[in-house]
Amino acid sequence: MKILVAQLNPLIGDLTGNTEKILKTLKDAKKQGIELVLFPELTICGYPPEDLVFHEAFIQQMMQKLEEIIPETEGMMVLVGLVRPNLYHGEKALFNSAAVIQDRQLIGFQDKWLLPNYDVFNERRYFEPGHFTRTWEWKGKRIGIVICEDIWQHAGYVDFTRYERDPIVALIPYKPDLLLNLSASPYQYQKPDVRVKVCAKAARTLGCPVILCCQVGANGQLIFDGYSVYVNKDGELCQLGKGFAEDAMKIDTKATACKAPFKYNVMEDLYRALVFGVKDYARKNGFTKACLGLSGGIDSALVACIGADALGAENLLGVRMPSEYSSKHSLEDAEVLAKKLGIPLQTIPIQDVFDHYKTLLSPSFKGKKEDVTEENLQARIRGNILMALSNKFGDLVLSTGNKSEVALGYSTLYGDMCGGLGVLGDVMKTLVYELARWVNRNEEIIPQSTIDKPPSAELRLNQKDLDSLPDYGIVDKVLEGYVEDYLTREEIAEKYQIPIEKVHQLVHKIHLAEYKRRQGPPILRVSKKVFGLGRHYPIVQGWAKRL
Repeated sequence: MKILVAQLNPLIGDLTGNTEKILKTLKDAKKQGIELVLFPELTICGYPPEDLVFHEAFIQQMMQKLEEIIPETEGMMVLVGLVRPNLYHGEKALFNSAAVIQDRQLIGFQDKWLLPNYDVFNERRYFEPGHFTRTWEWKGKRIGIVICEDIWQHAGYVDFTRYERDPIVALIPYKPDLLLNLSASPYQYQKPDVRVKVCAKAARTLGCPVILCCQVGANGQLIFDGYSVYVNKDGELCQLGKGFAEDAMKIDTKATACKAPFKYNVMEDLYRALVFGVKDYARKNGFTKACLGLSGGIDSALVACIGADALGAENLLGVRMPSEYSSKHSLEDAEVLAKKLGIPLQTIPIQDVFDHYKTLLSPSFKGKKEDVTEENLQARIRGNILMALSNKFGDLVLSTGNKSEVALGYSTLYGDMCGGLGVLGDVMKTLVYELARWVNRNEEIIPQSTIDKPPSAELRLNQKDLDSLPDYGIVDKVLEGYVEDYLTREEIAEKYQIPIEKVHQLVHKIHLAEYKRRQGPPILRVSKKVFGLGRHYPIVQGWAKRL
């Protein structure tokens, strides 16, 4: 059977635009003699549609778009994802479904059984679980259909829930000749090959080939990387879709399927994910240009590299905003980087504005020594300047704070936290250094002095991050253990050989900064636990304080 795996990049809620992509794909498939077309999960509306599905008109229009698709399926079996009304009894009024179309006839729907309600997923808020399974006959073959999560539990990769049913096991009595999966599976650092393992397990259980079609595109904080999968009945990878790009992967099940390698560089893949995240986020929100504060530090340097690759160097503005505490070498590093990347660079000194603020506030601050207040004033002046440029020229402000800073609140609310997108907010500081070295793998783009110098906000004389924080190697181990792996403080101290008092201090800072994170920009998700989407803690609470 000749199959087309249509790895599309939908815009959430753009029912017309997404349907046009589907129709074009079907037109091209028909010309190529394709017999089956597999689309991703929720193809027509994009994933995740969130509360858009509560609008009845949204669901009605989606069903109307399905009616436009059906006539264009002559001679083919087509599986397209959508949200449809639940006409049966149950708690929720909607299903996450695959419409099964054969030769211009809608022959039924396969509903998603397992609805993830953990981490970045919230499907039980919207959907009723599917209640039946079967195989669908086409070209003399029995075809099983599952949707994203339906295939994951069987492989042992579901950590946060206990499903009562296993859709893969339920299909065993039907003896499918082929299993198809419509998927919207987000990118995660160091995990792009997990989908292959998930498909391989299902293939070995059912004794048939498995094809997974994954959505691609950045939708808000989530990045979908594609890499659609075809494994044979023995679970061996035979074909792999492109990463971070739309793809039309053609499969001929009658042809001899040779094993294919899945080779990737973890740093390259992470960098590509961040570039893709910025590019798609900007494009889908109507931004063609961006700006950032270029301090001469490693975080802003890495964001500048990512932004230039995502939007084009000519569309990224770097802004130096020196005060009396800005070092000469940082200003020089920022200039060297801008020239290397070919991005325009503006210098807007803030010292006069800072002095005026201090004069303005001196009656209120009478008798008080300078402290973090004056440090934060500088950051907020810079934030105001960047937002003014954004307002005037329509630039997307790229926030440069890393995950370690975001976790501990080592940032200024309404200052360096301002922006339309947090590029590195899910990348720990130690990983920022690794990415910077990867950027410089062939030639020095980020000045070596930027990488080598001790990190500093340069908001007071001779300031260093280590004045206020432990070494980032320690911070990141605690962050990984507590935020990502849910280890106790004692387990973290023992696992990483960190004094328990230091673990207590850092965990306290993590909870103390919750109110700040609620007011920061959306953060591109690349780890297994991102702030703002997959992690929900109360701002006001007493439990963590007493542990």
